[in-house]
Amino acid sequence: MSSTTSLDRIPRPPNDTDDLESADVTTTLLPTPVSADAQSIKSDKAAAKKRVSLIACITLMLVALFTALLFAWRHSRSHDEPTRHKVLVQAAHGAVATEVDTCSDIGVQILKDGGNAVDAAIAAGICVGSINMFSSGIGGGGFMMIRHQNGSAHNINFREAAPALAHKWMYEGNPKASQIGALAVGVPGEVAGYGAAHALYGKLPWNKLVEPSIKLAREGILIERDLASRLKLLEDDFLADPAWRTVVAPNGTLLAEGDMMYRLNYSNTLERIASRGPSAFYENPIASHIVDFLAARGGILTLDDMASYEAKVEEPIKGWYHGREVLTCRAPCSGPVLLEALNIVEGLDLKNVGYTPLGAHYLVEAMKWASAGRTELGDYVEGDPDNSPRIAELLTKEWAAKARANISSDETYGWEHYGPKYDFIENHGTTHLSVVDEDGMAASITSTVNLYFGSRLMEPTTGIILNDQMDDFSQPGVSNAFNLTPSIYNFIRPFKRPLSSSAPAIIVHDGDFELALGSSGGSRIVTAVFEAIVRTYDWGFNLLDVVEAPRLHHQLLPASVSVESGVSEDIVNGLKERGHEVDIFPASRPRAEVQVVRRYKGRQKGKTTGWVEGVSDSRKGGVAAGY
Repeated sequence: MSSTTSLDRIPRPPNDTDDLESADVTTTLLPTPVSADAQSIKSDKAAAKKRVSLIACITLMLVALFTALLFAWRHSRSHDEPTRHKVLVQAAHGAVATEVDTCSDIGVQILKDGGNAVDAAIAAGICVGSINMFSSGIGGGGFMMIRHQNGSAHNINFREAAPALAHKWMYEGNPKASQIGALAVGVPGEVAGYGAAHALYGKLPWNKLVEPSIKLAREGILIERDLASRLKLLEDDFLADPAWRTVVAPNGTLLAEGDMMYRLNYSNTLERIASRGPSAFYENPIASHIVDFLAARGGILTLDDMASYEAKVEEPIKGWYHGREVLTCRAPCSGPVLLEALNIVEGLDLKNVGYTPLGAHYLVEAMKWASAGRTELGDYVEGDPDNSPRIAELLTKEWAAKARANISSDETYGWEHYGPKYDFIENHGTTHLSVVDEDGMAASITSTVNLYFGSRLMEPTTGIILNDQMDDFSQPGVSNAFNLTPSIYNFIRPFKRPLSSSAPAIIVHDGDFELALGSSGGSRIVTAVFEAIVRTYDWGFNLLDVVEAPRLHHQLLPASVSVESGVSEDIVNGLKERGHEVDIFPASRPRAEVQVVRRYKGRQKGKTTGWVEGVSDSRKGGVAAGY
């Protein structure tokens, strides 16, 4: 593995028999200093004691120095350094991994204040939507996997729903209306989802989870690189819209990296939700502001749509991979795609094959088979064809064996070989966060407003940015360039929820939590999560490499492998030799971003215990936190 990544300087976790006598939190920030070789001390007892004292002092000074440097970096208002820092956090109690360092810190503070993983995940999730408002927010929706330390687990489906007046032909002749404007907006689900999670598992009062984001929005949000670059993409639109202009260009000029942004009306909305509970979002005056605003722009969302929305609390679907239980979400999320891919590669002996050209080829072939299966997923509502038997078949080890029998070690095949039934839906945007607490409760959330800034509509009184999730439905009547028709399982129906690429997952080993992960990045989400799991359990990558090493992606169509720059030449050439068309994916293009936390078993002062690690993907500027 050392030949494919330069991240091996990050210390690996101690062995199970090691005692953890260090500080509660260790944060390693690249570049990591090279430690000196241990020196044997051959002197009398007095000299030995002096040497030990000197080493201890130097160690403490180095720890203090690097802690200070990390703190200064994380909280500095200056961002002249273009380097993306790659950070591994090791902690004794719990960890939070999000795409925004401030939000990781807020999640950890909730844990310190006595909250559990669900509390921390909710607080961090609201925070991410407040800062990185281009990717998620209370005007959007998503999925949340939760596993309690007692073994109970739930998936909360808070995906946006189609309004009652929606129908499958509503975008005929105007397909862009599903992306921009009032007709693009589905009933937002995030607040209902967080409310359902809190009702099931929450420990701290609801208002305590919302208050940190109220303070941020009111006292100022530092605009960092990712938000600044995405604001710039839509500068003309924002400057022309009074609601947006008030927030992102208060002085007539678009805010830039290093500026402070104030979301005052949004903070008032959060304050009402904090004091009155999650239901306040779906009641007047918030609901009427949203409905009236959309109606004035040709929208069809109604007060009844808002009032009737409910998050779905479901049993997760479960699979097994190398003796570990994998928990993920049901359709319309892409959890079934993740389990199908894992089932396929489990029988390909990737552990012995290793991260080699052949191993990479097998990984890509599994992605192609699973992507074909994804075309048959959808949310079932009354009146739809029932495809649940087919989805159940795709999740079996027997189906995986059939797919493996059609994988060659020497060559790849055209897309027809993998048997997709319908056209592909391209998803966009999203955020992901992962949390584990000291008791072993874990939460994994993927949330989104879909395209950057959703429908590009901000309701001015509430400050809420509204999703364009209706674009994730299939639109009938048009075949793609490969003559694949739109999926009958993903056509619009009232109250239906569109297909999603989200795949939040929790992995359990011997009855105990081990790993929580997920990704943002649209259609690249499920392949990024899949590859992260393979790297962990087959190829033995340390947790930083699991997240940061360059990735592969294939979604069957387009018929090429996306290879992130930095993948070794041997891997690239090996893929080409097997007939893969390779597209080198530069760092400047949007990618998937993985957030992961892991608990290890060990011993501390003679007792069996565990410690945790967290990594947030530097591709989106993320930094994890722990305590």
